[in-house]
Amino acid sequence: MMKATFTFDEDTSRRLTDTSNRLGRPKSEIVRDAINEYHAKLDRLTDPVARARGREVDLAIAGTAISRGASLWTLNPRDFADLPGIRL
Repeated sequence: MMKATFTFDEDTSRRLTDTSNRLGRPKSEIVRDAINEYHAKLDRLTDPVARARGREVDLAIAGTAISRGASLWTLNPRDFADLPGIRL
């Protein structure tokens, strides 16, 4: 097990506190679950992707966009076109 310290901006801190209060769960569990969910989405994203090695930065960008339900704007759409769930 690793102990980590995070610094959040005011808005993120407020949302974390609100989520913790609404769910009745400690903030540490909320953060841990969010990290695990992000990692699982990244795993699902990279499993079917050809040439995943060497594309770590592109995959991290795509994983962030997908996990947030955001579209990705890029000058290189071919770099992301093979990724399931990505909206370009």
